[in-house]
Amino acid sequence: MRTYPLKLIILFYFALLLSACASTTTPVAEQNLLAETDDLAMVTNAALQLADRLGRDRVLVVFDIDNTLLAMEQGLGSDQWYYWQKDLQKEDPCSSSLVGDRFRVQGALYFASAMRPTQPGAAEQIRRLQDAGLTVIALTSRGPDYNLQTFRELRRNEISFWPSALSPKRGFPESFIPEGGTRAARYEDGVFLTAGQHKGDMLKALLNKTGAGAPTVVVMVDDKAENLAAVMVAFEGSGTAVHAWRYSREDANVANLDTGEAAAQWDAVRPALMKIEEIFGADNYDLPALVVREGCDSR
Repeated sequence: MRTYPLKLIILFYFALLLSACASTTTPVAEQNLLAETDDLAMVTNAALQLADRLGRDRVLVVFDIDNTLLAMEQGLGSDQWYYWQKDLQKEDPCSSSLVGDRFRVQGALYFASAMRPTQPGAAEQIRRLQDAGLTVIALTSRGPDYNLQTFRELRRNEISFWPSALSPKRGFPESFIPEGGTRAARYEDGVFLTAGQHKGDMLKALLNKTGAGAPTVVVMVDDKAENLAAVMVAFEGSGTAVHAWRYSREDANVANLDTGEAAAQWDAVRPALMKIEEIFGADNYDLPALVVREGCDSR
């Protein structure tokens, strides 16, 4: 018997359907959808079917980057490394494994390290959507400080969003604080770097700023359930349905982060990164100085 490795869970939200059925002459509104898959091709196929049924201009496809399209070659500097460091800061602020400033350190690691596709043919799935004329963008929690490293790795992995971007396709010349936000974000070449702000609010703010108008369906792909929930909440009652796909391909790598190895790698690579910054300046990253934290000994 053939086995299928894909896990697909679909939950339909009935409120819109029930209200639409009040009259047989009222068009049935699109329903929200929550699904999970480890294959981007499933998302692409579903989005293309929506475009065939609704029209390509009524469907907006939004991809996360980290652990959805691309993943770090090693645990050090990865999304899961960042959250380990964030938790460690709260649990043991004197830990010898804690870096001085995880944001600045991650920026240096993005500069020094490469990224790989989360699955073979990831770029091809994006091109299939683009070739069909759909609007396709990336929405990442990375901030504007990481834009050079982010675009370098997207380009190296043959992924480009500007041909399918919301207008203006090249984005805005300067970073800006989005409506409802508190930190500067950047929209460039179809990639929205939101600096960790609420992804639902950020997507609505981008649609407003670009004047794109509300799509009939947002197809959102992200490895984090909380980000998908944020988008669904933001568009609730708006007339725009959200088809939220949790991408699970990297789950094992996230769960199996070797924190000891990551800490040892950081100790090994830090001197080299400091020397590069010393010689060439802090144009690409700015590492924090080594300091003894208040209340901690010199361990």
